[in-house]
This record gives sequence, C-alpha cells and structure tokens, in this order.
Amino acid sequence: MTEGSYTLDQLRGFVAVAEEGHFGRAATRLHMTQPPLSRQVQRLERTIGFALFTRNATGADLTPAGRVFLEEARRLLTATEMAPLRARRVAAGTAGTIRIGFTAVSALTVLGEWIKIAAAELPEVDLVLSEMVTHAQLDALLAGEIEVGLVRQVPRSEILDSRLVATDTLVLAAPKEHPLTRLGKAPSLADIAEHDVVTYSPSEAWYFYELVVAAFRNAHVKPRYVQHISQVHTVAAVVNAGLGVALVPSSAATLALPNLEFLTIPDMPRDTVELFCTWRTAQTNPALTALLARV
Repeated sequence: MTEGSYTLDQLRGFVAVAEEGHFGRAATRLHMTQPPLSRQVQRLERTIGFALFTRNATGADLTPAGRVFLEEARRLLTATEMAPLRARRVAAGTAGTIRIGFTAVSALTVLGEWIKIAAAELPEVDLVLSEMVTHAQLDALLAGEIEVGLVRQVPRSEILDSRLVATDTLVLAAPKEHPLTRLGKAPSLADIAEHDVVTYSPSEAWYFYELVVAAFRNAHVKPRYVQHISQVHTVAAVVNAGLGVALVPSSAATLALPNLEFLTIPDMPRDTVELFCTWRTAQTNPALTALLARV
C-alpha cells in the first residue's frame, strides 16, 4: 500500500464492521480473527485522516464522517465487483455501444428490425443512430465516426465488408386526386412521363436519381422533372402537397401521408432498389459482431 491509498480488503473490513456494529461479529463474517480486522480499519483511518468509528464496550458506532464514507465504500465495492462482469459482457458482445449510420428510408424498414432485435437479444448494447445519405456514411465509416452503415451502394474496397439486407421496387407516389390515380389501370412509365415528376438530387441522392433516370430511359420516354430533392421522405411530402408525382421505394408507403396514393407500375423492374449494411473489414467491436450475427 502506498501513502494516501487504501485497499479493497480494508474497505470490505470497514463495511463489515459498519454493518455489524461490532468488530468481533464482523471478523466472524469475514472468516478472520478480530486483531487483523482492527488493524485494517486503523490503517484505513490513518490513510484517510479521520476516525470512522467511536469504539465502546458493546461495539463500534459510525462517526458522521464514517456514515458518509460508508456510502462511498459500498459504491466502490459494487463497482469493483461489477467491473469483471461488465468486461466479460463487452468482450462477448452482449454489452457495449454500436454507432450506426442509416438512410431515411432504411429507418422505416431494416433499422427498425435491428432496433427490435438489439432490444430483445442485446439489451445492454447501446445503439447510437445517425441519419446520413450514403456517401456521408461511407466517409464516416472510413473516418471511424460510425461502425456500420445502411447504405444504397458500396464501392469495391478491401477496407469495407458488406452484405445485401433488403430489396425494394420503385412505385408511383401521386396525390389522391391526380389524373394518374383515375386511369382505370395501373400507370405505365409512359403515362407518368406525361406529367410533372418530382425526382432526386443528382449529387445528394445520386443512387435514386440514377434509378429513376434509367427507368424512364429504358422505357424510351422523357419525363418533365420539376424538382430535385435529396431525401425520399421529402419527395413524398412534396408530392403530398400536390407539386407533381414521383417514383419512390414501395417501403415509403409506410409514411402514410394524408393526400398520398401509391400505385404499382407494370413495366417497372422489380427489386432494383438495394440496401446494404457495410462495416470496416478490420472492425474490432464485439457488440457489432454480435449484432451482425443476428440480423
């Protein structure tokens, strides 16, 4: 023991005496004799610089300072006992923190399932969530700011691992009284191209921008683009306000905006909207490993 420090054995001895109110009974509880226990408490008092007990013929009573110190001693002993258990849980991946990036639409589908699984099977793992577009997530992954992302496309890289976690199909989002909702049939891409189309930003939402452009190009039609917006849920809100129609993932139907109707498009290829989870190949977070094994 160095000057100014005390041992866990001294704290345990002090707590036992405080709880028993008697050195002899405390020594019996600790499976030791009374003299060594008395010496432990005396050394503890010398180290901290004040008396913990007033001794009397019937036992030992805590001083006012001793009562305060008892609370701290119990807290320290509890923390000491819990530390190995907590460390074992972190090492096993059943406790810890995972920083997750996600796109807005993935929050409506895959992210929600991840949160449910983590709550049920990894309740001591904290999820720190950050909404970002795909390219921002990839930058954050490489910078170590997040540990896993839900992204639309993953570049070929030895630094990142990934797997496909969901697919979706583009459908038409239109205001409820729009002419395309009263055709008497499902609208084709050619039908849609005759109306104002709200689409995606070629820089901030390049993945969806390219999907929409390719869909109309393959149908040999040229729509009238009237807005370029970065987020799917904002596109849906603009269409809900009556500023045009849009192609959105079918999962966006869960937004349930009051003036919005979703229609399938017969000539739209299915499952072209892909969602991947991606993480650094060299990641060392056991909690992330545990989560990925469950999703």
